[in-house]
Amino acid sequence: MLKTLENIGHQVTDAILRLGYAARFFIYSLSVSGESLRRLPLVIREIYFTGVMSLIIILVSALFVGMVLGLQGYNTLQRYGSSEAVGVLVALALVRELGPVVTALLFAGRAGTAITAEIGLMKATEQLSAMEMMAINPIARVVAPRFWAGVISMPILAALFSLVGVFGGYLVAVQLIGVDSGAFWSQMQSNVDFRDDIVNGVIKSVVFGVACTSIALFEGYDAPPTAEGVSRATTRTVVNSSLTVLALDFILTAFMLH
Repeated sequence: MLKTLENIGHQVTDAILRLGYAARFFIYSLSVSGESLRRLPLVIREIYFTGVMSLIIILVSALFVGMVLGLQGYNTLQRYGSSEAVGVLVALALVRELGPVVTALLFAGRAGTAITAEIGLMKATEQLSAMEMMAINPIARVVAPRFWAGVISMPILAALFSLVGVFGGYLVAVQLIGVDSGAFWSQMQSNVDFRDDIVNGVIKSVVFGVACTSIALFEGYDAPPTAEGVSRATTRTVVNSSLTVLALDFILTAFMLH
């Protein structure tokens, strides 16, 4: 019994220490961001790596999510004689929730793991130590550009996800099922509010971008310099990012609804 309590205590203290280290790492990364932002080509290259290279999976997923929403929404609303409001259902579901959340989960699975593996391998091959030997700050040179690339890319990817998702809903509801096109678009335009819906969705995507990118960077920088250490860090990135996104989504939604 005492051994079990001891193990639990060690795990709790280790988790708290790791959380504190992650907070210090995040604050320090922000403090040296000015140095990295002066080298715009670095940030632009990382935006291409994290954002543009994630476009295919984001857009294809958005199309199918929108098509499923259109199909399910029509079948549900038809029971209540409100099938013309399927456009509102698709748009609000995507802009408020599914756009930011699904984009963040896909971003963590594709770009987050790539960032963690890349930085973990740089640590394992002592490239970060070599930078320090040459008086180059590895946080400013490696971490900060990737952080800002992730923060910039996430809202853009979420907006594209919502846009393509609405198009997928239109294809199913209007082109396939036969809902009136004018009713689909007009009800969407009159019921989707810019501040309450679109701006709140953008805020969520920015917060998710900060969270997912920070976790990926920290796990990569903190990974043990072995093949097994990098693989475990990559797994932790996906798990921690997914749980953090879902928890933050609940917290942000609760604040935005009041």
